[in-house]
Amino acid sequence: MRNAQASVLAPTGTIGLMMDCDTTGIEPDLGLVKLKKLVGGGTMSIVNQTVPRALRALGYTQAQVDDIVRHIDVEKTITGASHLQREHEAVFACSMGDNPIHYLGHVKMMSAVQPFISGAISKTVNMPEDVTVEDVEQLHIDAWKMGLKAVAIYRDNCKVAQPLSMAKKADDKAAAPAQDVVAALESKIVVKGAVRRQLPKRRNSKTYKFHLADLKGFFTIGEYDDGTPGELFVSVSKQGSTLSGLMDSFAIAVSHGLQYGVPLKSYVRTLMSTSFAPAGITDDQEIRTASSITDYIMRRLALDYLSFDDRLELGLASLDDMPDVQTTLLTDDRSADGQLVEQSEQPVSDYVVQRIETASDLPQKAASKDSAAPLCYNCGNQTQRSGSCYVCSSCGSTTGCS
Repeated sequence: MRNAQASVLAPTGTIGLMMDCDTTGIEPDLGLVKLKKLVGGGTMSIVNQTVPRALRALGYTQAQVDDIVRHIDVEKTITGASHLQREHEAVFACSMGDNPIHYLGHVKMMSAVQPFISGAISKTVNMPEDVTVEDVEQLHIDAWKMGLKAVAIYRDNCKVAQPLSMAKKADDKAAAPAQDVVAALESKIVVKGAVRRQLPKRRNSKTYKFHLADLKGFFTIGEYDDGTPGELFVSVSKQGSTLSGLMDSFAIAVSHGLQYGVPLKSYVRTLMSTSFAPAGITDDQEIRTASSITDYIMRRLALDYLSFDDRLELGLASLDDMPDVQTTLLTDDRSADGQLVEQSEQPVSDYVVQRIETASDLPQKAASKDSAAPLCYNCGNQTQRSGSCYVCSSCGSTTGCS
């Protein structure tokens, strides 16, 4: 007997719904009108069936009962109903809503029943959303002083998926976002720290294959719905090596930073041009050489995800690469007030024509670069012929004789 429960109070919830009861055991009703989320999707409205019987027991006529029930059906609460006397509102108090039972009332009711039960009571103390940590602490102290063997609490709207909630009037649903904004502005609580922006469960991604010197690898970029990068995965050919582990740690760090709001441009500025092996020539037509794996990955992401202005600021673009949308602003003939300037219809003079013909007769300067010259084995830039060999004008490397 000492190791078993002599008597208990069964939990409410689904048991009460299957028994077609408004409440069971010691649990008060959550609300006169409740919404229950179903496992397969959708919601079910649950209406308290004892309200008409209680109103008739209090002496109300059938017409008054019908008016009060109609008010509950529209407003989802009994507060403000016509014919309802002020002293009778406490009879219809529930765990939540406009006419709630104070959370200490739950604890006091449990303390009255606890001496007759050998075990603990399966009962949740419903607390409003605005209670503080100190209020929760004091509730546990009060429950201990009253001799309860266990106490469970629930703070309203503090769970991702709340199975049972109070039904609200249709107008209240539309006004709820505005009220939430006002409450947030009036709140004195300042949230410190960054907030993580989770990627969707199904997200678009791009996978890049690259060769850097003698290393072959892949990296994948997961994107948000707006196309911005949010995560990075790096896989190199030398699996199980120290390099592979460092690349995994690098990818996790960048992914967390992007999801917590670190701009990609900040990563590119910091990690671009880092130098360590392997380094050298790549198979990317836009990035011929890279000083390290992180240098290549950051420059590749910058070319694909950063704007032209950001790439120009980082030194990864020049004015010659300016998009056509922006170059048209340079070619439009506009006056100071922004109006297009009409082209002159006067004929070109013979002197101007003669000067143009003279300029066209001048020999054109031959191109200084040899398209057949090999790439530099050190930096990957185009070399130039010097005698019978080739020399790189960027790093000074030569093929051997100059």
